[in-house]
Amino acid sequence: TLSLHDALPISLDGWAGVTKSGGSSRRAALMRILDVYHPDIQEFIATKFTAQKMIRDLGAEGWDVGFNAVATTWTPYQNANNSVRVDDAFMLATVQGHNVQLHWPTAWDGKVPLAKIEGASIPASALLDDIAVKAHDCGDPGMQYHTTINKWHTCKTSGTIVGSNPCSEYMFLDDSACNLASLRLTKFLTQQGFDIDAYTHVARTMFIAQEILVGAASYPTDKIAQNSHDFRPLGLGYADLGAMLMQLGLPYDSDAGRVSCAAVTSLLGGVAYETSAEIARDCGGAFPGFAENRDSMLQVISMHEQHAAELVGNGAVSWLRETPSSPRYHLADVARAGELAWNAAAELGSDYGFRNAQATVLAPTGTIGFALDCDTTGIEPDTALVKRKKLAGGGVVEYVNQSVAPALRQLGYDAWKIDGIVAHIKSTGELPVAYEGHKSDGDRWLAPYHAPVFATAFGQSGNEVSVDGHLKMMAAAQPFLSGAISKTVNTPEETTVEEIEQIYLDGWQLGLKAVAVYRDNCKVGQPLSTGKTPAATALPDAVEQQLALVPVAHQPVRERLPRSR
Repeated sequence: TLSLHDALPISLDGWAGVTKSGGSSRRAALMRILDVYHPDIQEFIATKFTAQKMIRDLGAEGWDVGFNAVATTWTPYQNANNSVRVDDAFMLATVQGHNVQLHWPTAWDGKVPLAKIEGASIPASALLDDIAVKAHDCGDPGMQYHTTINKWHTCKTSGTIVGSNPCSEYMFLDDSACNLASLRLTKFLTQQGFDIDAYTHVARTMFIAQEILVGAASYPTDKIAQNSHDFRPLGLGYADLGAMLMQLGLPYDSDAGRVSCAAVTSLLGGVAYETSAEIARDCGGAFPGFAENRDSMLQVISMHEQHAAELVGNGAVSWLRETPSSPRYHLADVARAGELAWNAAAELGSDYGFRNAQATVLAPTGTIGFALDCDTTGIEPDTALVKRKKLAGGGVVEYVNQSVAPALRQLGYDAWKIDGIVAHIKSTGELPVAYEGHKSDGDRWLAPYHAPVFATAFGQSGNEVSVDGHLKMMAAAQPFLSGAISKTVNTPEETTVEEIEQIYLDGWQLGLKAVAVYRDNCKVGQPLSTGKTPAATALPDAVEQQLALVPVAHQPVRERLPRSR
């Protein structure tokens, strides 16, 4: 056996740093998960905390410890996401103040040295405290809730879900693969409201395309290929939720914002499974693993259907319906359309089965969000109205939220005021709010009661999305997803260890499948930050001329292989 500090995990991390997703500039990643009862759990919890200390110490010695610097990229575990796998029994032991018994898992060949079968008995709360301390310092580890994950597992007979992909949204059987696709929600906003017909059509079309790709794709191992064909899991999702809510004039951290999220997620999931059942009926039958998992799958579909019905009866949905002068009115109809789609999926699935064991996830959509020109990624609110992002290949890109002007129009501001507010945001990175007694130039400022619409994860003091806002938004979407949600609960720099510990407890109690926490500025070389790029200072002509005379050392030039080869 290998300990956590032996060569294998470090080598895997190094390989992930060399391997570039998409072939050029984005680092690959690993998800490293350890069961909370494993005797090495405390050592595992501390791995990235220790690596972060190494980077800080190198910085104190004068090393460059930026995002792409050698001191950072050569330090172990920089390409790994760590998660602790916990079950309901552990979380209850934490709340009730009980101990848990650590134990060695059964080895792959079923042979475990007798001396290592049992580990120490330690307070569950001490382990959760340790997780919170380390996450407070460096953002790792996150938590995955094993019992909840398997409660929503459609193929229980075929095995238990014990892992996830690196971003923690795809959770299914070992040695399986999932191809992902995301829709840009803001593209479905019209003057009349949310375009249900277009959203349904695009969701169906994308799902069919993903289904075709299962057979057309290549896979890294025969086992993964076999399971992918036997279960055919897919991951349809969306991006730009935060921007959609902003453009509708709805605060991200509000009941109306949450039921709007639930509505679009419910419709997406219902349409995906309805389409899957139709494919099973018309084009090849159910996935091969359906027959032995029929009962568990239909039970999970019924759970989704029940939540869709409860959403339609939600009081906040009724409030949306009572504002017919606004496009927000149509989001109530989205919830109803979602309920009908789940009804159809349940009926068709009972008769014909499903072509796909899984249908939807919410991926992080970081790179995809750039390609789609999204203002926000996945289910996230905006990080800040003005952001600076360090790129893995070097360099910095600055971008300003483009949803501010449409949101102001939705809230009733005239063009003159909108121009002034947007100009102020671009120049300062802050929202110009006109508080009582404030004297402004020409009154081109935002009314205080509209400020929550523009709240961001790392916004101005007093206008950030609350921790509860992050968690409750995830809880609103989770009942309508096959998989999980790749999302970070962003917290201010002053967040305490105790508050992070409470986030992990709240995530479990809200029925989430996984939670990751990030405290602003806790990591050295944070890749995404708020603020403006400093203005470049022009050098005097004489200095420019002198610099032009300085000999330049010859540097090797990297010649890349052609993209097609």
